[in-house]
Amino acid sequence: MKSKVSLSHRNKEPENGVLYLVGTPIGNLSDISKRALHILENVFLIACEDTRQTIKIMNAFNISNHLESFNKHNSLKKIPKIINYLNDGKSIALVSDAGMPGICDPGEELVKYSKNAGCDVICIPGPCAAITALVSSGLPSSKFIFEGFLPKKKSDREKALLEISKNIKTTIILESPHRLNKLLKELKKYCGGSRKIQVAKELTKKFEEHIGQNINEVIEYFENKAPIGEFTIVLNGIKNTQENDFDPISLKRELHELVSFGLSLTAASKYLAKKNNLSKRIIYNLY
Repeated sequence: MKSKVSLSHRNKEPENGVLYLVGTPIGNLSDISKRALHILENVFLIACEDTRQTIKIMNAFNISNHLESFNKHNSLKKIPKIINYLNDGKSIALVSDAGMPGICDPGEELVKYSKNAGCDVICIPGPCAAITALVSSGLPSSKFIFEGFLPKKKSDREKALLEISKNIKTTIILESPHRLNKLLKELKKYCGGSRKIQVAKELTKKFEEHIGQNINEVIEYFENKAPIGEFTIVLNGIKNTQENDFDPISLKRELHELVSFGLSLTAASKYLAKKNNLSKRIIYNLY
């Protein structure tokens, strides 16, 4: 169905009955656009991940408007209410704590239900940590996969890491400071310590850093310095595309069986590497 919103009417924003997805700064407040500020000031209400974070932007630019929390804890309850507002012709802005809403937050569900209800959804583009880290990493950026935060459940996490390890495209991962070291060690186990990587810290802020050339180097860096801030990890894809054509789950099962029968890990890895025309490192890292 064709959108009711006309490009020629954009100068009259915010329009009635429109959900605006507003990109906000990921650190530096100067990155917010004039259009974003205009929308935040003039919509009926602003649905935000954390009112305490959004109020900082409002105060910085002398904007006064009604804020309502919308997060993973209350989104199912709030979605019908927001859609009712939209159906009544009221304009709503959705923001996350930082960056683009709808990425790794319940805004994705709100957009889906709004679309299903026939409501117009317009994005006011802004900063995004994933893209900012990618384009400044020096790693291939024309094709990439965004993983966000990896699953915490062991089986799901293992599956995700195995997929990442054999991917030929650049992978972007988000991680919190208290789990960063664990993730780096897991990436070394599945991808090898020589795999190219860039770890971006505190993007657009005063203490912005881009750390490392490979996984080993980054692990060594954080052995002497505690992780502080939010991290965006950009991981290079595997070089040898032939090494993608194998079933890591079956190989891992076979490797464990050989070791349980009394073969050493080194010997079992060497045998399976020769059998499957893979490097021994890949097999070894599956254990």
